[in-house]
Amino acid sequence: MTVQDIRAFNRFYTNVIGALDYGRHLYAPYTLTESRVLYELAHAPRTDAADLRAELSLDAGYLSRILNKFEQDGLVERAPSEKDPRRRRISLTPRGRDAADLLDERARETVGSLLGSVAPGDRARLADAMRSIRDILGDGHAPGAGEVVLREPGPGDLGWIVQRNAALYAAEYGWNTDYEGLVARIVADFAQDHDPHLERVWIAELNQRPVGCVMCVRDDTPATARLRLLLVEPEARGLGLGDRLVEAVIDFARGVGYRELVLWTNDVLGAARRIYQRHGFVLVAEKPHRSFGKDLVGQDWHLHLRGSGE
Repeated sequence: MTVQDIRAFNRFYTNVIGALDYGRHLYAPYTLTESRVLYELAHAPRTDAADLRAELSLDAGYLSRILNKFEQDGLVERAPSEKDPRRRRISLTPRGRDAADLLDERARETVGSLLGSVAPGDRARLADAMRSIRDILGDGHAPGAGEVVLREPGPGDLGWIVQRNAALYAAEYGWNTDYEGLVARIVADFAQDHDPHLERVWIAELNQRPVGCVMCVRDDTPATARLRLLLVEPEARGLGLGDRLVEAVIDFARGVGYRELVLWTNDVLGAARRIYQRHGFVLVAEKPHRSFGKDLVGQDWHLHLRGSGE
């Protein structure tokens, strides 16, 4: 492959995209970036502005202008975060959700029309080619969530949990080896003494290799389980894998009779916090601390497991 091959493909694909959005029907009356902001707000209700800016890699001033426009048009509401007044919480109004739903419907119809022009026998080959491009170029989107398998840990998987937690948190947040030591102790405690009926580890596997994990262990409080060490590899993010792992813990904890599920995290882990919020966890306490070489704000989240013997 040469540079010219890639440039030729880029010209071809941008022509396809342009044809899909001929006359700006797909995004009208919004720009592509504005439509993306609406999409993120629709899929992550009550998002902080700082989290939204980081998720979309947008300039703060540019995002602020978009949100000002949305607020003037009655699409969003902005308010101080209930837990941190320094942050601004953004949520869609009913009118904003209608606008996001309309954009989503247009996108589905447009892509459906494109697929309608592809011979049925070629559609699987097209999907495979798209997945191959995403996987090889490493854009953070691995193949579809349907190909991810949640399984019990096998030989070497517990060591993988320690290694990947240490490496990812060092790379993404600058945490030092104190965090690796904490994870190693958590994993060692589970390996040496756990009740298989009440405690469990899940490994998310994609293309026969691990890309995520989570643990459910007993807490010191009676009838309470603790969610620990939720992790999703960068190339597997965007597939809803974090939600699947948290759902697995909730279903397991409820099924074996726990009445409450708790977890401890830090406020810098915005993506994880949004997952917990989507599944009904409530922030009950915050406390600044110095750990892993950083000044952090620790957070305790609780979820009441309705239906557990009530």
